[in-house]
Amino acid sequence: MSVEEPRKIVLLRHAKADWGQEADYERPLAERGRQDAPVAGRKLADAGITFDLALCSTAARTRETWKLAVHELAQRPRTVYEERIYEASLGELIALLNETPDDVRNLVLIGHNPGIHALADALAGETEGESLPRMNRSGFPTAAFAVLTFEGSWKSVEHGVARLVDFWAPHS
Repeated sequence: MSVEEPRKIVLLRHAKADWGQEADYERPLAERGRQDAPVAGRKLADAGITFDLALCSTAARTRETWKLAVHELAQRPRTVYEERIYEASLGELIALLNETPDDVRNLVLIGHNPGIHALADALAGETEGESLPRMNRSGFPTAAFAVLTFEGSWKSVEHGVARLVDFWAPHS
């Protein structure tokens, strides 16, 4: 009997957005965001995680972030643009993860604060090293990501079920 690797959830906050005249949902990335998104993608590639699925908010800044980040990955995962991520509550984000098919091992969710930070904090029942203090000190800035691992099915994802194994933020 082989022991399966734990599943991985990567929570990626969209890169820095512009504050123009657009409605919030339509805000594009600022110049800094267009620079940071590929850097986040390279850091994800360096982590060696192969994603089976990407769930991306349909807001302009998240779609643009993912488009720039995914080009840095060795393998492009199936991407689902999910409107429920935009302005989702913590409970709604957990419910969305619970819908994930069990053939998905590793997932990246590209979304917004405060939901992304709240989700990382809620899922992290355990932490490795300085990941949690670093995440909480930084406030989960734009283009940052958290890597969490957990055992079991996606239906079992709930508060405290995961281990925060890494946190990365640009400019820190």
